[in-house]
Amino acid sequence: MRKPSHVLKYFEDKLEKDPNHKFSDIYRNFYNLEFYLEAYKNITKSKGSMTPGSDGETLDGMSLERINKIIESMKNGTYQPTPARRVYIQKKNSDKKRPLGIPSTDDKLVQEMVRMFLTEIYEPRFSNCSHGFRPNRSCHTALESIKNTFTGVKWIIEGDIKACFDSFDHEVLIGLLERRIRDSRFINLVRKMLKAGYMEQWTYKESLSGTPQGSGVSPILANIYMTELDAFIAELGYLFDTPAPRRKSNPQYNNISQRLARIKKKLASKKGDHESLIKKLKLAQKQLLNTQPGVTFDLIFKRLKYNRYADDFIVGIIGSKWEAEIIKQAIKKFLTETLKLTLSEEKTKITHSGKMFRYLGFDITVSRSQATKRDKNGVLKRAWTGKVQLYVPQEKWLNKLKQYEAISITMGQDKKETWVAQSRRRLVNKTVRCIIEKFNAEISGLYNFYQIAENVSTLHHFFRFMKSSMLKTLAVKFNMSVTKVMKKFAINGIIGVDYETKEGTKRREFYHDGFTKKEINRDVEDVVAEYLKYEKPNRIAGRLKAGLCEVCGCRSDNIQMHHIKALKNLANRNKFEVIMKKRNTKSLALCPECFEKAQASK
Repeated sequence: MRKPSHVLKYFEDKLEKDPNHKFSDIYRNFYNLEFYLEAYKNITKSKGSMTPGSDGETLDGMSLERINKIIESMKNGTYQPTPARRVYIQKKNSDKKRPLGIPSTDDKLVQEMVRMFLTEIYEPRFSNCSHGFRPNRSCHTALESIKNTFTGVKWIIEGDIKACFDSFDHEVLIGLLERRIRDSRFINLVRKMLKAGYMEQWTYKESLSGTPQGSGVSPILANIYMTELDAFIAELGYLFDTPAPRRKSNPQYNNISQRLARIKKKLASKKGDHESLIKKLKLAQKQLLNTQPGVTFDLIFKRLKYNRYADDFIVGIIGSKWEAEIIKQAIKKFLTETLKLTLSEEKTKITHSGKMFRYLGFDITVSRSQATKRDKNGVLKRAWTGKVQLYVPQEKWLNKLKQYEAISITMGQDKKETWVAQSRRRLVNKTVRCIIEKFNAEISGLYNFYQIAENVSTLHHFFRFMKSSMLKTLAVKFNMSVTKVMKKFAINGIIGVDYETKEGTKRREFYHDGFTKKEINRDVEDVVAEYLKYEKPNRIAGRLKAGLCEVCGCRSDNIQMHHIKALKNLANRNKFEVIMKKRNTKSLALCPECFEKAQASK
């Protein structure tokens, strides 16, 4: 059997020779045990790997025999995905709930394999404007792209598609796959996944549209679908952009610049009245700073910029509002007629770039600031005009405080809100170290996301409430005042607690590193080829194929993997937990007899 890395390298080589190559030999790889073991390794890393699907099965009990049954069903064409178990999860800071489908574990294996093939085929062809669900890309890379490319835009189209992922047309998606894939059995496998349906309150319901949210294959399918929008807007940009390399210069600005140059030349030659020249120099510099270098309404310089993260997208226009409206209508028509999606009229707005618009959790604006600073030559220049600036919205950190139950909000008689930090009762029974680590993780998580914002220092307000909440939580835990908590745990004003490790005593301190703005990391990272990810040894597959029970040491042809959800659940209640805790692992390879004992001990 060929190694997955070799097969995927073959795919990459084909695309290098012919970017439009159509693949016709994918399905046969679903007979390859090594691919299933790689998929197994990948899904064990997921937090939801131990969540049961509608068949009640999880990763617990995974074996070569179980995988071989899937392979046999692939060979004889009887494989049929199990309907996903539908659950509803609460949307953040909303009363609404989002549907989530949980596939069976066997389906997760097959979906992961499909994802591996589709990623290798499509990832190199995705647009640079797309940042969601992609390797080495994130919200920060999307924001970096906006800062670099949206400079000077005048109008912003804030795109919003109604129920985007739930509305993908299956036939449109299959048609897109058939452009690059000529393997009918593979196409039919994807079609089965799309049509598998879901179980809700023990009632089967068909999937008439959309990708199976919650599945491993959904993100790549979504990007394949939305890449058509990327290509369409790229074509719009090609038609909209004008050949002019820059805005037409302002004649008034040019005249002042030339006058300033003549004054500097006279000063350098020491001709004329020095004091009079200095006055003229300062006046010319002031006039220059108050004059736009380019024509405000330049009909020969137009640009269209675009950025997308998953189903959220924005379009930046250097042009008129009327042209922005035409582009919005063109996008709406394309989505409706070609992709069978609906652009929300209420939420898709055209905003002047001088105002704040919300994207990826940031408030964004294109600065009109007239503030100046000196360049390296000592010349005063308007350093921020036309540049994109990112801000932390107050509601974001306030909603986090509400989510963590770290504050209580009361309304006074004057109808003004009063925010007061409160203890978090759910954390009281945890150790002091765990409480501090929990608060640290929440503070650092928010800071790491917003560290690129201009006003990131506003998180000091968030920090003060979190610090007060932590002190009150410890006060409740030890039944003492906040003042006594500070005396008990603070050293030089820094709260912390000592704990023992194998290396000796260490101290876990409460966060005290401040909130300074950091620039987006612009270093170009080497993108590792997809196939190289599968060159590393598959340790979990090696344990499964070794045929050795990791508890009793006996040999067996039917080794089964025993899994737990999290290491923190281990409490030395039986010999299996003792071994897992000692090895710091969430899985054990067991013979049938030991596996039955492990199941009985749960």
